[in-house]
Amino acid sequence: MKVLRYYNDRNEPVLAALTEKNRVLNLPQNDFMQLVHEADAEGLSAKQWIEKHMNELEELGNPAESLSLAVPITAPEVWAAGVTYERSRVARNYESTNGRMNTATFYDKVYDAERPELFIKSTAARTVGPNEDLYLRSDSAWQIPEPELGLVIDGRGRILGYTIGNDMSSRDIEGENPLYLPQAKVWKRSCSIGPVILLADAVEDPYKFEIRCEIYRNDVKVVDGSATTGQLKRKLDELVSYLIRDNEIFEGTVLLTGTCIVPPNEFTLEDGDRVEISISGIGLLVNPIRSQNHKN
Repeated sequence: MKVLRYYNDRNEPVLAALTEKNRVLNLPQNDFMQLVHEADAEGLSAKQWIEKHMNELEELGNPAESLSLAVPITAPEVWAAGVTYERSRVARNYESTNGRMNTATFYDKVYDAERPELFIKSTAARTVGPNEDLYLRSDSAWQIPEPELGLVIDGRGRILGYTIGNDMSSRDIEGENPLYLPQAKVWKRSCSIGPVILLADAVEDPYKFEIRCEIYRNDVKVVDGSATTGQLKRKLDELVSYLIRDNEIFEGTVLLTGTCIVPPNEFTLEDGDRVEISISGIGLLVNPIRSQNHKN
């Protein structure tokens, strides 16, 4: 069972459920967290609430593929975890040592440490949804997407569902100095999430997700990579436990769990590229890439 938001004829976002049989059922709640709260009040999960009230819900005649999707949740904050996969550690070491791969760095320490790397990636105003433009940073010459599994959590750290995230990254800025990490990660339209939220209790094993990232330039595929969440160094509950430690977490926060797909070192995104990220069971998140001064 999945939850999505789509734009109706009045360009208003509508919350809906997407069943295993691809039926789109309009939900009476205004947003995902309201659905969670009403389910909690009945002692149910969001999935159980939808199943209980399914016969009362209006079915949309349009297939899900024809809908204009909005960001599935207006996350007040998007956080991210770094160096949670071996491939990410190798990439970070490369950019911070100018290719001297035999040089140990603080990334090695983070990868092996008890405490994970966590940072604020985005806010609601900086985050876009499916098919919306992501922006390149104007003062960076080496930028890539980072495809990641996203956890939708409440204020207590309860994992409510899973989504796809694109954690855009400026490799040259981060590699120049680790203290530049906020600038390498946070700028307007530097993060996308979507296309849906796969409800937590619809997932038997979150370490069996298959992740794929494809990048197209002039409609020609130039990057194609894949991974699984089974390659994660850290458990999802572990990442959440550190995020909520002595921290106020807003309901509907999204935690991106790190990337295991990194384009070749000679690759950088360009204006007009298209990034397609898919995760098995969740769907496909597509975003065009634009420069800050792009003109249609």
